[in-house]
Amino acid sequence: MQISDLPYPDPGVPDARSGPRFLLWLGRNQLGGQFKSLCWGLMHHCGIAGLPFAVGLGVEAVVDRDGTRLILVGGLILLLGIAISLGDTMLHRTAVTNWITAAARVQQLLARKTAELGAALSRRVAAGEVVAVSTGDVEKIGWFVEAVSRFLAAAFAVVVICVGLVLYAPALGVVVAIGVPVLAVAVLPLLPHATQRADVQREKAGRATELASDTVAGLRVLRGIGGEELFLGRYREASQEVRKAAVRSARMWALISAIQVLLPGLLLITVVWYGAELVLDGRITVGELVAVFSAVALMLYPLRHFEEIAMAYSFSRPSAKRAARVLSLTRTDPGTEPAPDTEPGTPADTPTEPAAAKAEAEAEAADAQPPAAPAPGGDLYDPETGLLAPAGLFTAVVCGDPDLAGRLAERLGGHPADAVGSPSVLLGGVALDELELDTARTLVLVQDKDPVLLSGTLRDLLDVPASGAVGAAEALAAAQCADVLDALTQSAPDGVDDPMDARITERGRSLSGGQRQRLALARSLVTDPDVLVLDEPTSAVDSHTEARIAGGVAALRAGRTTVVLASSPLLLDRADRVVLVDGGTVSAVGTHRELLQDEPRYRAVVTRETDEEQLLDAVEGLDTLRELTEIEESA
Repeated sequence: MQISDLPYPDPGVPDARSGPRFLLWLGRNQLGGQFKSLCWGLMHHCGIAGLPFAVGLGVEAVVDRDGTRLILVGGLILLLGIAISLGDTMLHRTAVTNWITAAARVQQLLARKTAELGAALSRRVAAGEVVAVSTGDVEKIGWFVEAVSRFLAAAFAVVVICVGLVLYAPALGVVVAIGVPVLAVAVLPLLPHATQRADVQREKAGRATELASDTVAGLRVLRGIGGEELFLGRYREASQEVRKAAVRSARMWALISAIQVLLPGLLLITVVWYGAELVLDGRITVGELVAVFSAVALMLYPLRHFEEIAMAYSFSRPSAKRAARVLSLTRTDPGTEPAPDTEPGTPADTPTEPAAAKAEAEAEAADAQPPAAPAPGGDLYDPETGLLAPAGLFTAVVCGDPDLAGRLAERLGGHPADAVGSPSVLLGGVALDELELDTARTLVLVQDKDPVLLSGTLRDLLDVPASGAVGAAEALAAAQCADVLDALTQSAPDGVDDPMDARITERGRSLSGGQRQRLALARSLVTDPDVLVLDEPTSAVDSHTEARIAGGVAALRAGRTTVVLASSPLLLDRADRVVLVDGGTVSAVGTHRELLQDEPRYRAVVTRETDEEQLLDAVEGLDTLRELTEIEESA
């Protein structure tokens, strides 16, 4: 796998049942890269393992004054040096490739899941957790995937060295063969404590990141209420908790590192002391002692990979757990399925169909192909609220609760935030939830209350998948973007005369809220979907501009289904029909003027009249009627 091959055309379907299963799935999908890394690692470590034996042979050749054998040993050391250099270089290359490949795969999976869930992701997972998964967690997961092959190569090299020492110098090699496994497992009792402390550190870091994200997002509001210091103080406390947890975790890892330095040192002392006695007794030669000592000293290098794999797993396991949690989310949260309907006259406690048959039916339903897209021109209907948006009409929806309006807009776009069991929105009689995601988004487009503009030129902004029936100039004119084009041209560098080539900064920060809102509206109009749902599209513009936008949108979308959730009379007066949603269901339908005259609840939302004001108006009306009656009687 070369870096140039990334990203994958299809990153696959992850096993997101748990963090360890997700790590195992990543490893299985990179067996080729892992095998290459393992082979180069074996060359590198086996070259290192061969050096002590070559040095021992060289010492014996010098003692025996055998020049020919010394030359041969020199050639062997040269070959081992080449193997070590080449193996180390290619091991690093393949290991880093494995790291980046795993990280890129996880990022692709997260990006795909984010696109699938849309705005529902931020409600189901904390913003700080999403940031942590997509940044630091991705690197830690890649680190573990990359460390596996190097650990396996190091473990194989340790086994080879121990077996070689037993065969080369049995009296001293047995000591090494017994001592090395003790070194490898000596830190295992400490690993659960180190992992626990690392988990606590990650959890506190995620909370601190979430708090920082929320503080930055709400900085304007905090400044308005004078709450900056309060939230900064909270973040300081959270960051100090992260620091303390990191120090506690580092102390445990420092203890593990100290043990892995101390015990090998004791093994070296034991080898030198015992080996010297064996040399004095004539049981081994000086060359064999040098070879064994060199092998034990060089063995410290592959043993470090035992500590690294433990650290990589302890750090990556909570990261993989968080990633698996995000990747396991679906467009509809799992919930309790509604009870199956019973036949008329059947007792409620009568057993339903056998479990096996029911499971088979569910499996067949899961394997069934999604229904075909509805024919153009179908009505949009929400069974939960009773809202009907007839095909080809401009329908305005008034909700007394702004939060309800946002949730309703998402439902109409096929992104319900409710639990399983709520009916899906129908377009032309076809449930949006049952359609392929790309098909549903082509049919219905929802513009959020706070749309996001990405950096780039205005031409890039309007270069979106569209029907081609609406041009950029028409959309910009309907959204009343003339002053926005002038502003972009004036702020553009010299030589940029076409406003379409002017650059928009990140999230449109150089533009006002109303200008950003109108550019987002123009982008939605260019798309020209079968159904366009707009949530408060003119909340940040003045009334004069709002009136012109209402006329422009109504004219441009004539004959196309348009749903606008708003409470502005200027927009409502342009609608073909107005629907009042009160208490979660449709309570009145009519034109704007009809509802103003006949529906007090609608009038209260649109005119912002309080109950006291409505009562006062009613009392004044009664007084006027009484006066007119008295005048008629006196006449």
